[in-house]
Order: sequence, then structure tokens, then C-alpha cells
Amino acid sequence: METNIFKLFFLLTFTLLCVSCFEDTDFNQASDVLVRPEIELDLIYFNLEASKFYNYTNNTEILVVRDTTDLDFLGGDDITDILKGADFFFEFTNSIPRGFNVSFDFLNQDNVSKFLMQTTVASANQDAPVVSYFVQSLDEPQIKELTKAKKVLVTVTIPSSSQDLSGVLNLQSKTTYYLQIE
Repeated sequence: METNIFKLFFLLTFTLLCVSCFEDTDFNQASDVLVRPEIELDLIYFNLEASKFYNYTNNTEILVVRDTTDLDFLGGDDITDILKGADFFFEFTNSIPRGFNVSFDFLNQDNVSKFLMQTTVASANQDAPVVSYFVQSLDEPQIKELTKAKKVLVTVTIPSSSQDLSGVLNLQSKTTYYLQIE
């Protein structure tokens, strides 16, 4: 009895496979597929205390603070060919009673600048932090330069400082990358 059920099941399955619809299927359409994913990644962040802008040993101002972050994922031919655009989003929260100039310099392995973005951050006070936003969108020609970068140099410049300066400058940033895969 089990053998008959097995044979019947096999025959029915085979018949359905033979009769199923494979006509008018154009497998050449697979080459026309265009995928446009968007990838959102964290870029850089920091909490820069006001004390970083003053040298207490020498009693002198430090007006420029720099930091470099590696960006190895931007290099390579694979990403260069499919990366079509990018949006950079920077959010600053400032509780230091000074304004700032901030630059993001994307450098290649020889420290040659490939793309530069600059913004300002509004002055605040510790009791009422100020939130500032900076958004930069890049098109395809700018992206070609950006993909040559291996690191980003962040430079924060303050107009003046003192030993009694207090507060924090906070940065959080994200980048949305627009890809096109054919």
C-alpha cells in the first residue's frame, strides 16, 4: 500500500513539473537588473572638552585641535565603480562659550587632500547647549575624488581660550552612501 502511495505521489509530482509553465520566460532580463541600495554608516564622533584648548603646564592657549581617522572602506576599484553619491550628516552639541570652525579633510595615503568640507559651530554656554547641523551632499564627480581618500583629518579651531573655559563640544556623524549595482 505504501509503495502505491509513493508511486502515485511521484507520478503526480512528475506530471506537475512537466506541465508547469516555463514558456515565455526571458532569462536575458537578468542582465537588465539594476539595484540601488542605500547604506548608512557612522562616520566619526568625539567629545572634546574645553580643557583640550588650554595647556595648563605652559599657561598657553591651544587654538587648533586635530584628529585623524582611517577610512579604508572607501578605497578600491569595487566601491569606486558602484558608488554614485553620498550624504554626510554632522550633528554638533556645543556647551562651550565659544564658536568653532571645523574642517573635514579627506586625505589619500600620501596625505594629499582629495576633498574638503568646512562648517562653523555656534557659541553656547554650559547651561544652554546649542545644537548645530551640517549636511553635505556629494555627486558622482565629487565621489570619484572622495574614493581616493584613505583617512579624514578633522580640525577644530577656536578663536580664543582660557584656563577657566568649561563645557564640551560633541560631534556625531553619519554618512549615507548611494550605490548602483548593474
